[in-house]
Amino acid sequence: MAFRLLVYGDYACFTRPEMKAERVSYDVITPSAARGIIDAIYWHPGLRWIVDKIKVLSEIRFDTIRRNELAKKIPYGNIRQAMNGANIDLHQYINTDRQQRATLLLRDPAYVITAHFELNPKQMAAEDNGNKFTDQFTRRARKGQCHHQPYFGTREFKAHFQLLEEGDPMPKGFYDGEACRDLGWMLWDMAYAENFEPNSKDEFAVPKFFRASMQYGVIDTSKGLVI
Repeated sequence: MAFRLLVYGDYACFTRPEMKAERVSYDVITPSAARGIIDAIYWHPGLRWIVDKIKVLSEIRFDTIRRNELAKKIPYGNIRQAMNGANIDLHQYINTDRQQRATLLLRDPAYVITAHFELNPKQMAAEDNGNKFTDQFTRRARKGQCHHQPYFGTREFKAHFQLLEEGDPMPKGFYDGEACRDLGWMLWDMAYAENFEPNSKDEFAVPKFFRASMQYGVIDTSKGLVI
């Protein structure tokens, strides 16, 4: 069963990984960011969300902001040592570690995400099944419930959501009349090994990219070359 979710907000930044010093957003939401929004509403180890299509509702518009940020983050090794009892200062001091960074972000983003889930029997309890997951996600999305606030790329850019029920018309988009637009190479998702551990030194997480194109305002994430 496919679900349709209307998502919108004031700003978004889906950062291009090839931009190092400054943050530059993709033209549209990435499939991995779309999956993250759905995971924020309902996540369960017994299922995996697959994003099928993304419809772009609003005009692609960019804006630039400049912010003071911390230049460094606390090393993971220092945190591990502190947890083991070492006397290590884990504070960060903005007055001595400040830097200015520019961000090229999107204004007034709005999309319709079409997605379905696949079951993972190894992580399911005896009473779990597809109908149960469907009912739980539908109920939570209708009520606006979520595990944590969904966001557009970075946490400061809040994403609002609304479930489109069966029979509800698809909202009209700005690019409905545009036959095709090439969006270039875009991050598709991260491929994780089954025994992946966050912050480990082993290469268990591999980024996958695909050639994105928008046809009549719709990006079909199931089509195109993934590398």
